[in-house]
Amino acid sequence: MPLIKSAINEMRKDKKKTARNRIRKEKMHTSIKIVEKLVKSKEAAGKISEAVKTAYQAIDKAAKKNLIRKKTAARRKSGVAKLAKAAAGKAK
Repeated sequence: MPLIKSAINEMRKDKKKTARNRIRKEKMHTSIKIVEKLVKSKEAAGKISEAVKTAYQAIDKAAKKNLIRKKTAARRKSGVAKLAKAAAGKAK
């Protein structure tokens, strides 16, 4: 435990930031998992496209807040797009 007042305040702020970051990262992961689940269950294209849209938003927000790097965000978005495209190809 820190003894200096500024260190105590910094630790309190870090706890809040960590909690906020964890929530945002979990949203990103769950939105990607939802897309994967919809693709596996062969849902309608409309549901998949909506899930892809929310996954993109979550990934972009995580990248904007520096939780993940830009290139990592691009790679994740690419993976989600590949899944959606494969599902659209199988639906025909």
